[in-house]
Amino acid sequence: MSFTVVIPARYASTRLPGKPLADLAGKPMVQHVYERACASRAERVVIATDDERIRSACAGFGAEVVMTSPDHASGTDRLEEVARTLGFDPEHRVVNVQGDEPLIPAGLINQVADNLERYPEAAIATLCERLHDPETVFNPNVVKVVFDHQGMAHYFSRAPIPWARDRWQEGSPLSGKDASLPDGVGFFRHIGIYGYRASVLGEFVAWPPAPTEKVESLEQLRALYNGARIHVDVAVEKPPAGVDTEADLERLRQWFSTGGRA
Repeated sequence: MSFTVVIPARYASTRLPGKPLADLAGKPMVQHVYERACASRAERVVIATDDERIRSACAGFGAEVVMTSPDHASGTDRLEEVARTLGFDPEHRVVNVQGDEPLIPAGLINQVADNLERYPEAAIATLCERLHDPETVFNPNVVKVVFDHQGMAHYFSRAPIPWARDRWQEGSPLSGKDASLPDGVGFFRHIGIYGYRASVLGEFVAWPPAPTEKVESLEQLRALYNGARIHVDVAVEKPPAGVDTEADLERLRQWFSTGGRA
């Protein structure tokens, strides 16, 4: 069963304008993402943008580009427009790969696509990795996820979940004597790669933001609030960090300049 990768690429990044076109080892960053996606089992890889400069650069390395509205509030809205424009079947699998992930392993793309096929009751598939230190668990910038024995998500949160009542009854362990995580339960960081059935994209953009989504600033909570099931799997390999800042960009330039040894 085939799937399509869509790479949303915006020029107007708040922290790093023009990010998809930033040079990495002689190529724009979005080209690295595209090449990683092409190494997956995807039948088709599409770059979605609202900027002519990005369209032109992508055409230069032979990528298929779909121009989308500049008014989208999120990458999911842009993804839905691509699915609608290209006329995807409702069950067609669409994997959203962010345009600032130039080192994303093809195996992770295949993993979320495979899980959508393996779990027909799931509308969305995503990934996570296990956490081992309290500092990360209590960091609100790290999104945590809890899921059942089949991998179906219960909830995503910036708070430390699950809460270890007996151990943390007086608050964060970072300020107390016991700064360890309890045994017998896993703590997991959500990794922001998603696979969707095309049908849920159309539903998603019609749903208003959920109360939990607004308070946590986590878009995936809209899907859970409206009854769409999300499958979560532990990533088969550790995902490299993406590019959010100029420092991230310089770190990756150093990595490429040393042939991946830095």
